[in-house]
Amino acid sequence: MKYYDLSPEEKEVIEDKGTEAPFTGEYDNFFKEGTFICRRCNAPLFSSKSKFDAQCGWPAFDENFPNAVKRISDPDGMRTEIECANCGAHLGHVFEGENFTEKNTRHCVNSLSIRFVAKDQKLPNTIHD
Repeated sequence: MKYYDLSPEEKEVIEDKGTEAPFTGEYDNFFKEGTFICRRCNAPLFSSKSKFDAQCGWPAFDENFPNAVKRISDPDGMRTEIECANCGAHLGHVFEGENFTEKNTRHCVNSLSIRFVAKDQKLPNTIHD
């Protein structure tokens, strides 16, 4: 399957499961209305309504769209990785029990894994596997 072209930095995070440096991502301190989509396949992942400031250095969401995110145990056994359910792109990790929001969930996402589409813009077509 051909996905959208990625920069070397995006490939490092999305394909090699890397992590961008904290407080450097374009969506860390970003609070506009719209939808966050997968940078590799355009699948809608998170609503801006679920974004909150966890002060962790990465965009944080307390809820994903239904069936948009897949959870996988990290090899270290201590964390849970999250991937785009459509294309398998590495997004980051999910944490529960931190009490940041009522949903008690924090999807800690790399800005390099997502793209923002403003509320008044049309969502692009998703590339499916």
